[in-house]
Amino acid sequence: MTPSFDDVQAAAQRLKGRIRRTPMLRHRALDAAAGGVVLVKPEPLQITGSFKLRGATNAALQLPPEARAGGVVTHSSGNHGQAVAAACHSLGIPALIAMPQDAPKVKVEATRAWGAEIHFFDRHGVDRDALARELAEKRGATVIPPFDHPDVIAGQGTAMLELLEDARDAGFKPDQLAINTGGGGLLAGSALSARALAPQATIYAVEPEGWDDYGQSLRAGHRIPADGNGPGLCDSLLSKAPGVLTFSINAPRVANGFAVTAEEVFAAMRFAFTHLKVVVEPGGAVSLAAVLAGKIDTRDKVTAIILSGGNVDGGVFSQAMAA
Repeated sequence: MTPSFDDVQAAAQRLKGRIRRTPMLRHRALDAAAGGVVLVKPEPLQITGSFKLRGATNAALQLPPEARAGGVVTHSSGNHGQAVAAACHSLGIPALIAMPQDAPKVKVEATRAWGAEIHFFDRHGVDRDALARELAEKRGATVIPPFDHPDVIAGQGTAMLELLEDARDAGFKPDQLAINTGGGGLLAGSALSARALAPQATIYAVEPEGWDDYGQSLRAGHRIPADGNGPGLCDSLLSKAPGVLTFSINAPRVANGFAVTAEEVFAAMRFAFTHLKVVVEPGGAVSLAAVLAGKIDTRDKVTAIILSGGNVDGGVFSQAMAA
């Protein structure tokens, strides 16, 4: 099933009181750097430190009683896993999260703190989807995947829904959106919200250099897998390929994709900390990096971005601050 904006609106109602409605931020230093207006949605302030809680909770809430009894399985480098763990904790559902062995410690510990069981795997040698299905079959559990699921996409779309509502209330009509992109769940949900509430806005995907499979796929008109040769700094965006469902939504709605370097990501993390007073993880900062690095033309335009997550290890954050 392909989700619609009606599903995003239904998710927003379903999530009331279960997630945090994060604010819209602006800063004169950011506007000055962009030469225009930049509207920022800070999802590091979300309960689990990322937007992923939206999709995971929306999906978990719609599980029937017999599925809840069997538990939930997913795979994740951390943010989706933590979100599924938190959603399941709130609903009394057992959760098993398959995580890469090299997942950031802060994400592993946060996931475990919500009471989830963790199964570690080799990031480079395992088919994640197959592993999740296998684990779920053994337990009689339900898989809630990180992005290629209609309820997950609809939940993620509530972040852009809120941002566009706040922009409207402040008197702004965004000319463009820059969305952090891995498998494309946030991008797809944002595209559904934008086409309904800001049809004038151009939508861009932003990815880390070397993992820009979504941008390449958009330009080619078909899904292209990531070559996996880029740096692993933006661990939350290292999807193997665009999702089948997400790409079907994004291909006709998203104009193009841009890639940013590790240095540009670190600069964006420093900017967010210094001026916005928000701690952002590398993958959560790529859209801000694209704006600050001039990858996107922001002059005399209103640009909306989402800082998608803030679950960063202290060592990586220190690297960014010292760069």
